[in-house]
Amino acid sequence: MSRLWPPLALACALVGASPAAQRRPAPEPILILISFDGWRWDYIDRVPAPNLRALASRGVRAKELIPSFPSFTFPNHYTIVTGLYPQHHGIVANTMADPGFPERFTMSSGTAKDPRWWGGEPIWVTASLQGRRAAPMFWPGSEAPIRGVRPTYWVPFDDKVTNAGRVAQSLGWLALPESQRPAFLTVYFSEVDHAGHDYGPESAELRTAATHLDEALGGIIEGVKRLGLDDRTTVVVVSDHGMTPVADDRLIFIDDYVDLRLVDVVESGALLQAAPRTGTVDAIYRLLHGKNPHLAIYKREQLPARFHYRNNPRIQPIVGVPDEGWTVTTHEAEANRKPDAKPRRGAHGYDTRLRSMHGLFVAAGPPIRRGIIAAPFENVHIYDLLCAVLKLTPAANDGDPAVTRRFLR
Repeated sequence: MSRLWPPLALACALVGASPAAQRRPAPEPILILISFDGWRWDYIDRVPAPNLRALASRGVRAKELIPSFPSFTFPNHYTIVTGLYPQHHGIVANTMADPGFPERFTMSSGTAKDPRWWGGEPIWVTASLQGRRAAPMFWPGSEAPIRGVRPTYWVPFDDKVTNAGRVAQSLGWLALPESQRPAFLTVYFSEVDHAGHDYGPESAELRTAATHLDEALGGIIEGVKRLGLDDRTTVVVVSDHGMTPVADDRLIFIDDYVDLRLVDVVESGALLQAAPRTGTVDAIYRLLHGKNPHLAIYKREQLPARFHYRNNPRIQPIVGVPDEGWTVTTHEAEANRKPDAKPRRGAHGYDTRLRSMHGLFVAAGPPIRRGIIAAPFENVHIYDLLCAVLKLTPAANDGDPAVTRRFLR
C-alpha cells in the first residue's frame, strides 16, 4: 500500500468526513463583562493586580476610560451596556425624579426594577432578540424587563453575596450544557468602590480591596480554562468611574443661599439637581448662581455641550457642579447624620474632565488584538465592541464603532 503525504491525507480525510461533521458550526463566542465599581484608572499600576495586568498584556488596555456625565454608578453602568449617553437612556443619576412619575428613582428601591425608567437597549436584550442567551449578574438594569425582555438568567441584586459567590455563580452558568450556556455574562464587584468611599482612594483598605478583586478575576479566568472554554471566551474588565479624596471640611451648604421651602433638592453630594417648589427657575438660579466659589450653577439648557446632559426632563432645571473634592449638602442633612457615621473620605460624580473620575478598560480574548495600550476614550463606545465580539447587530446608539474597531483582529 502506498503512503500518503500528510497534506494529501488531510484532504482525503476532509473529503471523507461525514456531511454532519462538515456542517457542524463553530462554537459561539462567549463574552464575560466584569465591572470593578470605582476602580480608578491608575489603580492597575498602584496595587497588587497580577491577574489584571496579565490579562491586559494579552489584549488591550486603555490608559484611561472616560465616564459619561455625571460620573455616578447607575448612569455609567447603563451607558456601557447601551452605548447611549445618560440623557438618551434615561438613567441620568443615581437618584432621579421624572415629572410623569409620582415616585422617585433610587438605586436601592423597587423603582430600579421598573422598566419605565430604563430606555435604550442593553446588550443582554440585544443578545436575546438575536437568539443568544444572556446572564447579567447584578448589573444595573438587569432586574427590569426592558423592552418587555428579560435575560435568560439573572439574579436579584444582593451586595452581601461574597466575591467568591459571584465567581461561583458565573462559572455555574458557564458549566451548563451547550444548549443552555449563556453567550454573554456580566459580573459586578463593589468592594473597591466601598473602600474608596469609606477610606479614600489612597488608603491601605482600598489596596486590600483591589487585591481581593484581582483574586476574583483570577478565579474567573482559571474557571474558564478548567471548563475548556478559554479558546472562545473574551473577558472585558471595566469600571464605571474613578474616585477622589473628600473631607468633612469641604462642604457647600445650599440653604445658606436659598430657602429649602422654595426648592426641591433631588440630588446632592458631588452633583446638585434642584427644581423650584414655588416661583420660577430664574428666581432660584439668581439665588444660587455665583454665590459659592466652589459651585458652578447652570440652568439645564446652559450645561456644557461636552456633558451631553441637557435633553431629558429627568435632568432637573437647576444643576450645580461642585469643584473636585467638595460636597453639596444642607444644614439639616448634616444635623441628621448618624453619630457613628464615617467621615467622608472618597467620592465621585464630578466633572468627567477630571482624571480622578476616569476608570478602567481591559479586554482580551480570541478576537482581540494583543499588546495595545489605547489612548483614553469615552465609555459610550464600548457597546459596539461588545456587539462585535458576540457577532451581534448593535441597536442604534451614540458610540462610534471606529473607536474600538482597531482593538479587533
